Amino acid sequence: MSSAALPATASKLLHIGSHRTCDCLERHINCLSAKEWLKAQIGVWQFYYEGRDIRDKEQHPATFPIALSSRCIELFTHRGELVLDPFVGSGTTLVSARDLQRNALGFDLQQSYVDLAADRLNQLSLFHDYEQVAVCDDARNIPDYLEPGSVSLIVTSPPYANLLNRKRLNKSRRGSERRNSQYHRVEQYSQDPRDLGTLALEEYAEEMAGIFGRLLPLLRPKAHCVINVPDMWWEDQRITIHISLVEALRSVGYELRNIIIWDRTNIVNRIGIFGWPSNYITMGVTFEYLLDFWRPPPDE
Repeated sequence: MSSAALPATASKLLHIGSHRTCDCLERHINCLSAKEWLKAQIGVWQFYYEGRDIRDKEQHPATFPIALSSRCIELFTHRGELVLDPFVGSGTTLVSARDLQRNALGFDLQQSYVDLAADRLNQLSLFHDYEQVAVCDDARNIPDYLEPGSVSLIVTSPPYANLLNRKRLNKSRRGSERRNSQYHRVEQYSQDPRDLGTLALEEYAEEMAGIFGRLLPLLRPKAHCVINVPDMWWEDQRITIHISLVEALRSVGYELRNIIIWDRTNIVNRIGIFGWPSNYITMGVTFEYLLDFWRPPPDE
């Protein structure tokens, strides 16, 4: 099947595979061996970037490595099942799905990101039995495209409220490296008023509750939803985005199952001295959160 970037179309149901093509037992939640399961069970994860990863902030301001979405997809789905990324950005989730023989849909407001995702997929093998599709539309409209109970995993990294909508000072960089090409740049995804990245945190949390509340019926019972998000500093205060998201998703019916730390220390070089000698602050660039929710099973 082909991969594509589709234009926004209201109330258009997409027919895409969502059923297992493996021989695993019905009660198994993935295709992993016991040894592979054990590796994923540790609550602190590290990943390395590879050549196919997007790291150029000119292309996208906030990306995660292919290895991250691949770990989540392997852990929470079987071959042939359907993965959804409601904020697909550069398309990393779709690349992982292609690698792992899963079907996948990704949505983004920005046509340039949808085109980037499609280009990345087109660089991969054309011969495959699964479909990965990028759609240019608002995440609020995703229920128009999918049947209830058809999604086996949501994995995404949403916009971080309006916390990127400010000039970068590069305080985490050391010495002359602070004045790199990103210095005093505004890294916002867009200034589209529909973009969650233009919203203050409280309004952002309300919108996220609304979006994920509409996505919950699309998940099958006990299917997982993994959200990658950091906390940030704003005017010398820690902005706990991860807590806002936990509260937002719980309010619309999700159950928090795990909080995993993405330890980024292995990919961060030459960290500047931040807060010394009078104000101890942990460096946000050295770790992020993976919030693992699921759709609770129906009452027995």
